[in-house]
Amino acid sequence: MPKTSHADANTPRYIFITGGVVSSLGKGLASASLAALLQARGYGVRLRKLDPYLNVDPGTMSPYQHGEVYVTDDGAETDLDLGHYERFTGVSAHQRDNITTGRIYSNIIEKERRGDYLGATVQVIPHVTNEIKNFVLADAGEGVDFVLCEVGGTVGDIEGLPFFEALRQLGQELGRERVLFLHVTLLPYIAAAGEVKTKPTQHSVKELRSIGIQPDILLCRADRPISEGDISKIARFCNVRESAVIQGLDAPSIYDVPLAYHKEGIDREVLRHFRLEDEPADLSRWEDISQILHNPDGYVNIAVIGKYTVLPDAYKSLSEALVHGGIANNVRVKIKWIESEAFGEGDCGAILKDMHGILVPGGFGERGTEGKIRAARYAREHDMPYFGICLGMQMAVIEASRNLAGLPNAASTEFGATDTPVVGLMTEWIRGNEKQTRTKDTDLGGTMRLGAYPAVLEKGSLVAEMYGCERIEERHRHRYEVNIEYKERLEAVGLKFSGMSPDGILPEIVEIPDHPWFIGVQFHPELKSRPFEPHPLFAGFVAAALKNRLV
Repeated sequence: MPKTSHADANTPRYIFITGGVVSSLGKGLASASLAALLQARGYGVRLRKLDPYLNVDPGTMSPYQHGEVYVTDDGAETDLDLGHYERFTGVSAHQRDNITTGRIYSNIIEKERRGDYLGATVQVIPHVTNEIKNFVLADAGEGVDFVLCEVGGTVGDIEGLPFFEALRQLGQELGRERVLFLHVTLLPYIAAAGEVKTKPTQHSVKELRSIGIQPDILLCRADRPISEGDISKIARFCNVRESAVIQGLDAPSIYDVPLAYHKEGIDREVLRHFRLEDEPADLSRWEDISQILHNPDGYVNIAVIGKYTVLPDAYKSLSEALVHGGIANNVRVKIKWIESEAFGEGDCGAILKDMHGILVPGGFGERGTEGKIRAARYAREHDMPYFGICLGMQMAVIEASRNLAGLPNAASTEFGATDTPVVGLMTEWIRGNEKQTRTKDTDLGGTMRLGAYPAVLEKGSLVAEMYGCERIEERHRHRYEVNIEYKERLEAVGLKFSGMSPDGILPEIVEIPDHPWFIGVQFHPELKSRPFEPHPLFAGFVAAALKNRLV
């Protein structure tokens, strides 16, 4: 059969990815990798995430609980898996690509209060399941041949039952020709027995079948190759073809996963299920990325000084963007995670020994900020490449205000009352409806600026040189802004405001022209970096760190 055409975009095929046995098996990476493989065969894809937790979105959740909050161009605060989706496929996610139980129930309650249900008793079936199905079936856009929907959590979780029921219904309503169920499970190795055990997978599939879903493909995560005997056993007890039992082995890099899963035949099985031709996949760009990652010309050491360093997932997009910067320079980036509170008290020179660049990421709250300010000062005074993102830019501005501009009390109003508010709530000086289009009021305090906003770069600045243009658009997630009233005083002591909002009110980028590489940005460039298109700021930062190492 031929591939689907754009004329079929209103009737895409659906792949539902579920998980069993334990969490953190890599469903998000599996979804992103499969989408990338389908792209490599010429198909259009869109990925969506169903999260069973009761939060309306992850925006108010602690990074220790949920990892980073990934922000889309249209200002949605979403699950970090959407970052994997974008990095692997290059397809920008939207507000409509991530939904939670909290959002679903909020929508239903709003409809019930308006009388949309005409007095009916509102129940899980059909009202909740219909809301879930409406999300899944929402317009995927032109040219989309496959919609991949990942369900968070594991089969058997009580909060996930409405989602599984909705997907079961869709499987019946759309039929096998348009729906495929892929179940990700675990094959643990029991050292005492010297065996890989298939029973957890069998029980997970049994649980899934008990709610009416028969998986079509099993992706079995394991830390060692699965024997033919075990594959045959799993196929027999789980009622799937042997060729549909795919081993998902641990990989050296997440960017090796598409190649590994292609070798195991996961995309071939998908095409077989949908009765599509098994045409060759063009995986050359993935092969190029793998080659660079495993055969770099050198390395750089980058210190990331943050508040949530005990949980790397809190900075997932950041760490991946640094990898992309390494790819752009054909070097390996070695990250040293440093707790900002410890940095505020320790010996900077000893802590930063052998480091070639400093990155200070975003964050909320006062904890650890003095350490970040100290990091900015160390980088400025020792000519070490510095990259400040969001709060990291604000801390660099506060540092320059205190130590260069003669403002010893310079601070942010986020941390309390101050007579020198070089950083403050954006509502204090933002005017006009246009700037309020993608903000969000929360009970945790004030209005946030979310999503993509434009900025104008100063001609001849370092950032304009790296971007190769003078107008950009980047994603934001913050509540406080650098106070434009201090711009002239700070520029007089060498801190150039090289990027501004189009109306000239909001500082977007600062840099120090006579420093080897010192840049702070109010936005989050890591959210738009891709392995095939490294963000120019990360490519430039890693290049500067490499130059610093070679000096």
